[in-house]
Amino acid sequence: MRKRIYEIIEVSKDNDLVSKIYDIFMMVVIFASLIPLAFKEQTTVFLWLDKITVMIFIVDYLLRLITADYKLNSKGKAAILIYPFTPMAIIDLLSILPSMTILNSGFKLLKIFRLLRTFRVFRVFKAVRYSKNIMLILSVLKRQKDSLLVVLWLAVAYVLVSALVIFNVEPQTFDSFFDAVYWATISLTTMGYGDIYPVSTAGQVITMLSSVLGIAIVALPASIITTGYMEEVNSDK
Repeated sequence: MRKRIYEIIEVSKDNDLVSKIYDIFMMVVIFASLIPLAFKEQTTVFLWLDKITVMIFIVDYLLRLITADYKLNSKGKAAILIYPFTPMAIIDLLSILPSMTILNSGFKLLKIFRLLRTFRVFRVFKAVRYSKNIMLILSVLKRQKDSLLVVLWLAVAYVLVSALVIFNVEPQTFDSFFDAVYWATISLTTMGYGDIYPVSTAGQVITMLSSVLGIAIVALPASIITTGYMEEVNSDK
């Protein structure tokens, strides 16, 4: 019985209609729970929507907890103790906690827990486990993490070096090193907000070189992920 529950609540296989229906249902519930976040005023309808969806999340969390041994390939009570600390379980819990603040209306000290409502945005991450395509992309990121980390460190080095250069070439424009780092980050992404920019000839030359290098660095993760995605798709065939 528990094994069948696990098969249903996990990402559906092509021949498992019940699991596929459950995935679609949970996706609808997740996005329905996000609707109140798009409005400043919380109406009665939104409050009830939040209560209903969070109850569904709690049931889903409990089902995953009692079938954790299948998920973690572990036996006994150890799986129940380990599962709450897994990344997706933490996201599940963060999506539930903001609605579990009934007592804070009676205790002023507990009003600090209203900050937990900010974490309701984590509900959108619950949708990750119900999409095969998203799971595929996560698998690609995991397999290509070493290459992506190299690019990340390259980008960080680029930002810091560019910031140091521009900060010393044009100190009258950049009041602090943080402003220079901000400018270098914007140059890396080639967005160019125009709120901070060099005015000297040397500074403008550095900006042009920085933008060209930025395009190359930004393009690297896209090519790595695309290659990994194609390899993952071909391996599934």
